[in-house]
Amino acid sequence: MKPRAMTGAYALAHCLVDFSCAFLAFRVLLPAGDRVSLLLVYNFCAFALQMPIGLLADRLDRSGALAGLGCCLTALAYLPMPAMGAAVLAGVGNALFHVGGGLEVLNGAGRRCAALGPFVSPGAVGLWLGGLWGRGGQLDLLLPPLLCAGAGAALVLLRRRLFFDGPRCAPFSLPSRKRLLPLAALLLVVVLRSCVGMAVSFPWRDVGLWPVLLVPALAAGKAAGGVLADRLGVQKTALFSLAGAAVCFCLGDRPALGLAAVFLFNMTMPLTLWAAARLLPGAKGFSFGLLTFGLFLGFLPVCLGSGALSLTPRAGAAACVLSFVLLLPGLREAAS
Repeated sequence: MKPRAMTGAYALAHCLVDFSCAFLAFRVLLPAGDRVSLLLVYNFCAFALQMPIGLLADRLDRSGALAGLGCCLTALAYLPMPAMGAAVLAGVGNALFHVGGGLEVLNGAGRRCAALGPFVSPGAVGLWLGGLWGRGGQLDLLLPPLLCAGAGAALVLLRRRLFFDGPRCAPFSLPSRKRLLPLAALLLVVVLRSCVGMAVSFPWRDVGLWPVLLVPALAAGKAAGGVLADRLGVQKTALFSLAGAAVCFCLGDRPALGLAAVFLFNMTMPLTLWAAARLLPGAKGFSFGLLTFGLFLGFLPVCLGSGALSLTPRAGAAACVLSFVLLLPGLREAAS
């Protein structure tokens, strides 16, 4: 199977895994216990654990099997058990899938960036649908785990028989000292994007149909970033997206421009993943996990503040400027 078809398969599985986790959280976990503790434990397992799992994946070089195992563990979290145990199991399953699927897509993409956006963007759609139907829908509780387990089995079978057998990771190695600072800057960019994405509050966020368009804008931005980077180059794409996002955030009181800010701001997601993998060619799994650890760090102020943290759109504009300053050294080093 060609790399594009492989990316599509992992993108669909990504949507299903995140959908299953969000549906489980809103239908089963959050009504059953302390919301803050459950969210904290789930997000730690789902995002922070991707860093050590990434190191393991780099050593084992069995990324397809890890992705399939992650799907199956997520499905097993639906079995009757204490809420905290289900949160841990779903989080670990999510982490295994993200690292395994991310490595498969990174290896299949080679030097190109375009595949990363379509892989990561369906996750936002899956989370939104899972939360929506988990809170008030009539979807049967058995359907998400069946879909998730089926996706895991399909990934393992297809990877063995049909998937593109592209270049694998380089022999395992950790970064040289001169690349530590650009990697740390990329991590900070992800922390900023995570925190701003959850904490920026638009005045129209609860008005009409505009809030419904936030998720498509976010997902489309992630998908478009990699495609544009392959055409314009990563540095020009970063400048275009973050400068445009800063302007649109300043005018974010208008719904259309606020949506444009979300779209443009999230275009940097595939750029950071691509740059980190280029800086760590012998530890791509670790690079993927390092940046998802940044997502967890950005989530902490919002979670521990019990939703009290709220940023204005102008704070989002400042984050765009700071993100570009931090992102540029890593992109330059990765492109060299």
